[in-house]
Amino acid sequence: MVSTLEHPAPETATTVNEPLLTVEKHIIAHQTTIESWFRSEWRKTPAPFYASVDLRNSGYKIAPVDTNLFPAGFNNLNPDFEAICIQSLQLAVERMGRKIDRILLIPENHTRNLFYLENIGVIQSLITKAGFEVMLGSLIPELTEPLTISLTSGSTITLHPVIRNGNTLSINGFIPDMILLNNDLSGGRPPVLESLQQPIVPDLSLGWSTRLKSVHFRHYKEVAQEFSEQIGIDSWFIDPLFRNCGEIDFMKKESNQCLENNVNTLLVAIQKKYEEYGIHQKPYVVVKADAGTYGMGVMIAHSGVELLDLNRKERTRMSTTKEGQKVTKVIIQEGVYTNETWGADKTVAESVVYMIDKNVVGGFYRVHPNKGNNDNLNSPGMQFEPQSFEDCCVSPDKDQSPDTKLNRRYTYGVIARLANLAAAREFVTPHS
Repeated sequence: MVSTLEHPAPETATTVNEPLLTVEKHIIAHQTTIESWFRSEWRKTPAPFYASVDLRNSGYKIAPVDTNLFPAGFNNLNPDFEAICIQSLQLAVERMGRKIDRILLIPENHTRNLFYLENIGVIQSLITKAGFEVMLGSLIPELTEPLTISLTSGSTITLHPVIRNGNTLSINGFIPDMILLNNDLSGGRPPVLESLQQPIVPDLSLGWSTRLKSVHFRHYKEVAQEFSEQIGIDSWFIDPLFRNCGEIDFMKKESNQCLENNVNTLLVAIQKKYEEYGIHQKPYVVVKADAGTYGMGVMIAHSGVELLDLNRKERTRMSTTKEGQKVTKVIIQEGVYTNETWGADKTVAESVVYMIDKNVVGGFYRVHPNKGNNDNLNSPGMQFEPQSFEDCCVSPDKDQSPDTKLNRRYTYGVIARLANLAAAREFVTPHS
């Protein structure tokens, strides 16, 4: 975790504050109702083991735009809340209802991405401090002996090739009671992980070889509507509209007519909401691969015709995602402006909130000096600013303005937990 001192909150454009402040006032005023509702929902549907949620704050709307169930970036969290991470890890493991003392952590197949590996080092450290034995097992095919990697923080991690005997995975006599994945399975479900007697979390079905963002946001829409009924707001204030097509091929121009039609339909729906609430901004949509992460396979569109006029380079960029996986499905999502800025240079920013089990354990701001407020910030050149999430977002001050750092963090924590609940429902509902 990154050592932090004082972390200022990003500024929000005052010209578009009022609608959002109204929503935040509702959320803060209904804290007791909200926390009771969450307790009830978590009893029905236990939370994922861990997750991170990207949030966009437009000043009139705050909504999740992505939910990752194999989160990296734990090295960006405020170390002041390490104890909460440790306690949440203990509770998440205990909730599995079986004796677990040894954990095998399986990361992505990266050996040169030191930023990602710092994240793995932090996760390993947290698990150790939570009172478990932990080793790192790698799925890299050519890895035949332990590989020790020096990190920029001065520490090291050691990757070990995993060994499968029957339906048990091990590392040189270390037989884990549980396998924790920090590998999102974009390249598919490795046969070595199939049909093991040891529990695997997150479940293999939640990897990007199976999971779809459109399915997640269908669940989120239901969660947002249920939640909004509890506090009396229009769910649109916390829910990005979206549409999706069937099979597509970006390299065949004629196959993108469905995209054009759905983009235009969604833009009309967004414009109607803007007119309803007196919002004077230009609607836009984000077209992105329906499965995958790392900000790949993403483009911005202000009209459907833009999808038909892509040049070959743009088509090629959109046609594949992580590990060269071909994009055959996309989600067309309402673009949510981010009107938060960071620092004297007014760099655009968006919040990323981290959870272990049902608990918010911290977060950071993703900032990008070369992007605008309607761009994808999860792209090369992005920077991270750790944030101190006071009380980990569960205790607002009802006597203060909703625009204070403490109360805004509470709102962020609520929205992130709604996305986490939607992800929990994915696990108990077949993917389609």
